[in-house]
Amino acid sequence: MPSKPPLGSTLFLALLALGACSDKGQPVVASSTSASASAAVGGTAGPETPPAPATARDVKEENELYQFEYAYPAQAAAIASLRAMLEADLARNRDELATEAKEGAALARESSFPFNPYSRSVNWQVVTDLPGWLSLSALVSFYSGGAHPNYVFDTLLWDRAADKRRAPVDLFTSAAALSAAIRAPFCRELDRQRAKKRGGDQASSGISEFDACIDPAAQTVILGSSNGRTFDRIGVLIAPYAAGPYAEGEYEVTLPVTAKVLEAVRPEYRAAFVTAPR
Repeated sequence: MPSKPPLGSTLFLALLALGACSDKGQPVVASSTSASASAAVGGTAGPETPPAPATARDVKEENELYQFEYAYPAQAAAIASLRAMLEADLARNRDELATEAKEGAALARESSFPFNPYSRSVNWQVVTDLPGWLSLSALVSFYSGGAHPNYVFDTLLWDRAADKRRAPVDLFTSAAALSAAIRAPFCRELDRQRAKKRGGDQASSGISEFDACIDPAAQTVILGSSNGRTFDRIGVLIAPYAAGPYAEGEYEVTLPVTAKVLEAVRPEYRAAFVTAPR
């Protein structure tokens, strides 16, 4: 996953919009079993020990070289394969940060420059939890010297039936097909948000690349649900510099699944989608 900074409040609005009406269900329970106990002679089976509920993971470390945070929700912890994958990613991110911070501190000493501790934070959140799928989104923030920290988004879609990770775009016939299906409404909404941030209906950033539309499928795509059973929403999370200058922060566009979008879904995944209610 890409290296990426502090959690923005608008991210939570996007996640809430995508999972607004999803079925919360009962607390997630880890899928483990326990052997029943046997009495000595002629004994009967004792009561089974109930499985322990899965718990969210939240790691925080801080020292003179770096600050590190990594978190993922209980729903992810309840899936053994996904939990193992996230734990490996946690270790990789921590090791990379430690190595980079040591190198940065050494370079600062050699150059007689002050050293500011590096940081990295990866925070996975549930977008929607469906019977066959778990959709997650992450804000990854980082600082490794320079004028300011930065951040990007990441996405993770877990296929429960196959017990493996899939990219949301992989559920479509191609990234180009997804882009074509949502580009027009995406561009309209992006321009509306740009104008609001820039202070006018026709506001321009003054930089042509920040005024043009961008490819939605090339951004961080997340799949959401309002019914708790199927995907009926598509979210596009856009990090700073992709659609506007750093000062404008991130952009987040949520679009309904339409008949045109359904046409772009691969046949084997079509049952996981439904058009959004009007």
